Amino acid sequence: MDNTDLLPIGEIASRAGVAPSALRYYERRGLISAVRTSGGQRRYPRNVLRRLAFIRAAQNVGLSLHEISSALDTLPAQRTPTTADWARLSRSWRSRLDEQIAGLTALRDGLTSCIGCGCLSLRRCRLSNPNDKAASYGAGARYLPPTLRRPIDAEAGQQRSGNAR
Repeated sequence: MDNTDLLPIGEIASRAGVAPSALRYYERRGLISAVRTSGGQRRYPRNVLRRLAFIRAAQNVGLSLHEISSALDTLPAQRTPTTADWARLSRSWRSRLDEQIAGLTALRDGLTSCIGCGCLSLRRCRLSNPNDKAASYGAGARYLPPTLRRPIDAEAGQQRSGNAR
C-alpha cells in the first residue's frame, strides 16, 4: 500500500466526523483496521472513510455494533463496502426502519397523552392507567411500540436491536 493512501488518525477523524477515540474503539472491535508507523502511530487507508460512512449509516438505522460487525464480516478481507454490498445489506434493514417509523409515528401522535409508564404522576394517568395497571406489564414505558423499547447496549451506550446478542 502506497504511503499516500494512508492518513493519520486526526485527518480520518476530521473527515469522517467522528472522534479519534471512536476510531480506536472501532479498530479494537475489528470494524476498521490501521497500520502502524515505525513510531507506533496509526495510519488508516483512505478507503476506511467509506467503511466509517457505512458504520454510521447502519448505526442510524439502529443496528448495534455487533450487527454491523457481522454485516462487515460478510465482505471479503476488510474490503470497503460497494454500492452493491450496501444494497444487499440494507435490504434486511428495511423492515426495521418501517417498524421504527411506525413506532415514532405512534409516539408523535401520543405525545400529548400518557405513554404508559405507570408513574401515576399526571392527572390523565387515572384515566389511561387506573390503579397502575401498566405496572403488571413490566418495567418501562409499556405502551411504547417494542422497537422504541430496545434495551440499551451498555458497552456502546446506544440502543441495541431486540434480536442482537
